[in-house]
Amino acid sequence: MGSKEDTATAKYRQMTEEPVKPLILTLAAPSIVSNLVTSIYNLCDTFFVGSLGTSAEGAIGISFVVMTAIQAVGFGMGQGTGNAISRYLGAKERERACIMATNGLATTLLLGTLIAIVGNILIEPICLVAGSTETILPYAKTFVGIILLGAPFMCSSLMLNMQLRFEGEALHSMIAIMTGALINIGLEPLLIYGAGLGIAGSATSTVICQFISFCILVWQIQHVGITPLSPKWLRRPARAMVTKIVNGGLPSFVRQCMLGVATTLLNEAARPFGDAAIAALAVVQRITSIGNYVQIGFGQGFQPVVGYNYGAKLYERIRAGYHFAVRTAFIAVALVGVVTFALAPQLVGLFSSDTEVVDIGTLALRVESFTLPLTGTAMITNFLLQTTGRMWRATILGACRLGLVLGPVVLVLPPLLGLLGVQLAQPVTDIITFLVTIPMAWSILHELSAEERESKRTSEAAMPAK
Repeated sequence: MGSKEDTATAKYRQMTEEPVKPLILTLAAPSIVSNLVTSIYNLCDTFFVGSLGTSAEGAIGISFVVMTAIQAVGFGMGQGTGNAISRYLGAKERERACIMATNGLATTLLLGTLIAIVGNILIEPICLVAGSTETILPYAKTFVGIILLGAPFMCSSLMLNMQLRFEGEALHSMIAIMTGALINIGLEPLLIYGAGLGIAGSATSTVICQFISFCILVWQIQHVGITPLSPKWLRRPARAMVTKIVNGGLPSFVRQCMLGVATTLLNEAARPFGDAAIAALAVVQRITSIGNYVQIGFGQGFQPVVGYNYGAKLYERIRAGYHFAVRTAFIAVALVGVVTFALAPQLVGLFSSDTEVVDIGTLALRVESFTLPLTGTAMITNFLLQTTGRMWRATILGACRLGLVLGPVVLVLPPLLGLLGVQLAQPVTDIITFLVTIPMAWSILHELSAEERESKRTSEAAMPAK
């Protein structure tokens, strides 16, 4: 335990004393790299499955709904426990951080098991509600059914990954995620083509590699993490613990659930235009995920800085980090947008030889390339609200782009503009969400300034008179 205490002290000093800009870049770089490797895996997955036909490719779009349910639990528990862990470590309460980490894993494994059971019982209705056509349905049921079997480990991998990042150990988190993704890139074609499993090979490869990542993450938590897992830290769920997890994790849970809602809404809007429209949207989602993963990486580099410094009441570092993260994410994603706009036909064409899919996807990708950089401001503001405990505002803002705004937009644009309305739905939603973000960012920054003034007054009042 002594060495762990020394590691915790060194990490505290790093997070509260190092210059904020290089600190965020140091923490963001591994997250961005691992996110991009994950994105490359997703693109390879789309490429391999796309070679099986348009209906199989459409099944990937349908599976997004189930994947987002799994991610909702993983990210929700990871953010809920991770936010609390970073604030505990910032306040030098390491034992409470260890209790939170162990109970988080136990709960996540249980929730993942429930998803696997219920999901397989209701697999056909889930696929139909997600927008599957009759021709896509057989592929979707095969793919989704296998993915659900890995839900406990997939949820837990995401949760442990977030915990490591909140501790400030983004490099170790990157190693685990990259290892699983790289093995997946090599294993998937072997199972799809070599073993002749088709789309089942893609899902099986994903589950195997997620389990490998889970095992690596558990090992890292035990050997390099600040909050090792142990049965001695298990506790009966107390109201205070549940409240902390919900306050920190609900925004991410809702955000990921709304991603499933968004995918369902877009698939439903695209369904009248056939399998090609659904497949094109699935391809565009995978390509634009590159920009999303970049800005998420900057946000993930920013979050532990917020958690530690909020616990330590170092508000100026939080404000400086926020402004830097927003500017950097905008510039980086704008550069990605230039590439995706210029090479849209070629990028979509990599994943489908169907000319209709390419035509539909090219316009959708080009329009979204303009608005994607705006979403980084909303995402990083959301992380700031979430990590400082502003649960409801973080939940509302996170849900805007993926449902609260997208829902009405999808109801209005496709009936008015047809297929063009489907292609414009996400970009229009991005613009509206950015406008909602501005007053929320202003309010949280002013609240932090007020908390800083109150903290200084309290400290001065507690000082003995000279």
